[in-house]
Amino acid sequence: MGAALRIIPVLDLKGGEVVRAEKGERDRYRPIVTPLSASSDPVAVAEGLRRRHAFPIFYVADLDAIEGRAPNSAALARLRAMQDAPELWVDAGIADAERLTALLGDQSIRPVLGSESQQDDGLLRRFGDLPGLILSLDFFDDGFHGPASFLDESELWPQRVIVMTLARVGSGAGPDFERLKEIKAKAGGRSVIAAGGVRNAADIGMLASLGIAGAMVATSLHDGTLTPEQLASFGA
Repeated sequence: MGAALRIIPVLDLKGGEVVRAEKGERDRYRPIVTPLSASSDPVAVAEGLRRRHAFPIFYVADLDAIEGRAPNSAALARLRAMQDAPELWVDAGIADAERLTALLGDQSIRPVLGSESQQDDGLLRRFGDLPGLILSLDFFDDGFHGPASFLDESELWPQRVIVMTLARVGSGAGPDFERLKEIKAKAGGRSVIAAGGVRNAADIGMLASLGIAGAMVATSLHDGTLTPEQLASFGA
């Protein structure tokens, strides 16, 4: 299969609940129904995922904050207070230096700078060399959302880069391998994390063979396509 690849479960938060993402069409997201939890409560869903595998990292998308509404602060605080609390990679629509500085100072959170939330590349130029920052390159149906320099100037990238292909999230269409190859070629020694479309162990194997460091996954965990045995074998 190649090098070990870390599996990172995704929690999409909206209105204090975990919702099931579908192709980046956020107005269609509804509270998740999953055999891993009796409710869509964020902690209950996270604990259900951890009963499947002892995930040390969760990716959290605060969709309300990303879209300019009140953030899911209470839900995030409860996730941080979990027993053996996971490291949380949090995209909360961060677009100002004060907010980013505060999150970089929080040891339980790794802030994700989403390209879709940026008007310019000022934050990336100022904070990109800090070890706690994660960059998300956000691709929708109509292409890349964010300043052009985010793609053109890979020297600005931090050590971890998410390739977020939103059109493939929850679609069962598979990862965008060609785009991942392109980003990996530009990334140098940085870690590239795939997000969107991961279906099964075969997809994970292909990603690992490309040198992708991690895969952000939701649907295939809740649907049971990725089994606990497979998760253990990936080095997740």
